[in-house]
Amino acid sequence: MSLPRLKLSPNGPEFSRLVYGTWRVLDDGASLQDLNRRLNRCADLGMTTLDTAEIYGLYEVEEALGKALALSPGLRDRLEIVTKAGIYVPNKYHPERRTAFYNATGARLIKSLEKSLRFLGTDRVDLFLVHRPDWLTSADDTASGLNQLVREGKIASAGVSNYSVTQYDLLNSRLEQPLVTNQVEFHLLHMDPVYDGVFDQCQKLQVRPMAWSPLAGGRLFDATNEAARRLAAEAARLADKYDGATLEQLAYAWILAHPAQALPVIGTNKVERIESAAQSSRIQLEREDWYALWEAARGHKIP
Repeated sequence: MSLPRLKLSPNGPEFSRLVYGTWRVLDDGASLQDLNRRLNRCADLGMTTLDTAEIYGLYEVEEALGKALALSPGLRDRLEIVTKAGIYVPNKYHPERRTAFYNATGARLIKSLEKSLRFLGTDRVDLFLVHRPDWLTSADDTASGLNQLVREGKIASAGVSNYSVTQYDLLNSRLEQPLVTNQVEFHLLHMDPVYDGVFDQCQKLQVRPMAWSPLAGGRLFDATNEAARRLAAEAARLADKYDGATLEQLAYAWILAHPAQALPVIGTNKVERIESAAQSSRIQLEREDWYALWEAARGHKIP
């Protein structure tokens, strides 16, 4: 199978319907060869969009990805690369830091992106996100860096992550090329973008959001979590109707069904779960079943 593809905005990049996230790719001690095989399998499935960030793995994931990509000539060109910058924390490379902080100044974003390009072994990324709003940086300052990176061809497009509606509007008003996405937390145990206006704004502007932590960081499968237990029971009831779909697949399908058309960023290191996630793109949840999962997650009927 090959996953469908979507444009993030009318004039923006085209990405795979599900995105492979790399936050924890170093957690299982995988070799570069293992990581290379995983990335090739993603590409073969049509999960061609790769999401990473400067801070992932305490600043070590991007370099590992670059080395893994280099093992297969041409693999980088089969993929769309998304990276982020703007979060800086104490780590072994910067022992002088005592406190985590945000920095979305134009100069810092340019410096971070240029380092990301070196580590990833590429001359451009398809999408560059400001990882978190920086309360001490003006929109003009942040925009100056993003505008320069677009003009220089180092990034094809810019977006944000974890921005509110007003923060998005403000930064967007200062850019020469509009933002193409807002990557936010969205899953059955965290539905804020439906209620706080973020997904409404995306639809208004015709941009598609990205959904990080689509399985609630594993909490969907926590038997001690009351909402997770209700969801497991509802998924068991729906399984036969959707050809044996698992709770994991139904959770992805639930996100895919929302009209904002968010792109889930999956975060597993297991190839079989990547393959299972890809199958979820075929599930067309009926309206009543979408609301049944909503009800199970919330623990009450709709208002």
